[in-house]
Amino acid sequence: MKIAIVGGSGKMGRWLARFLKKEGKEVTLIGRNQARLAQANRGLNVAATTDIAAISEADVVIISVPIDHFEPVVANLSPYTHRDQIILDITSIKVAPVAAMHKYIQRGIILGTHPVFGPGARGVASQNFVLTPTSKPERTLAEKVKGFLEARGAIVSLMTPQEHDEMMAVILGLAHFIAIVSADTLLKLKPPKQMAAVSGVTYKVLMTLVESVLSEDPELYASLQMNLPGLTRIEELFQESGQAWADLVKKGERQEFISRMKALKGRLEQETPDFGKAYENLYKIAEGL
Repeated sequence: MKIAIVGGSGKMGRWLARFLKKEGKEVTLIGRNQARLAQANRGLNVAATTDIAAISEADVVIISVPIDHFEPVVANLSPYTHRDQIILDITSIKVAPVAAMHKYIQRGIILGTHPVFGPGARGVASQNFVLTPTSKPERTLAEKVKGFLEARGAIVSLMTPQEHDEMMAVILGLAHFIAIVSADTLLKLKPPKQMAAVSGVTYKVLMTLVESVLSEDPELYASLQMNLPGLTRIEELFQESGQAWADLVKKGERQEFISRMKALKGRLEQETPDFGKAYENLYKIAEGL
């Protein structure tokens, strides 16, 4: 099987190329910059080209480009698609990219996909994938992709693009926002290195989240923050909650603090089956650092 990765010089493009090559697929990286392609191809030794027309030779096309550039890329590649092709995207947002693929790609079957992990993953085992089919042919394809991934230990969910984006506003958007604001706050205090020397597991895990987010591409995170639906309201709610809890501390309302924390614990215990393992898992994460 021949697979073309558009945006193959990016981190996830390279990750996919490595994974698919191990699976015995014939991979071609496609990008705009020859020097970046050559650098990305070091150690991969797959085909690489700046010619978008090369996708016409592929059985599967994977679009791995930033959301801000997605629509023009799809428009440019659409003339080279054909009826028997599968066209996938791996953006972290699904409504707009899926709509763009439907708009421009008239030949082949498309499928919105989201590997909910970064290029640091060692493989697909135990990793989450979301597939967002919008028609019967796409659902048939999604079931095949699901079977392929699950056979390799991945965890796969099918949902609509709208459902996906609503969930990602919390799963990605809020989590990233918390990490960025935490970094901004911590760097206004004592140097992180000084605090790390006497820190416990909670702080270590917090810093792991902070550093993992801050080490990634700011353009990607800005795109997610600006494009995930409803995220502004979620972040406003977070700020309102933060202010409410800060007010309890400021006013010394100890019993009210305890009462509210107990209420939150009760709700989470009901909604999270493995709630009791959280503290143990915290130590496991810290021990692996």
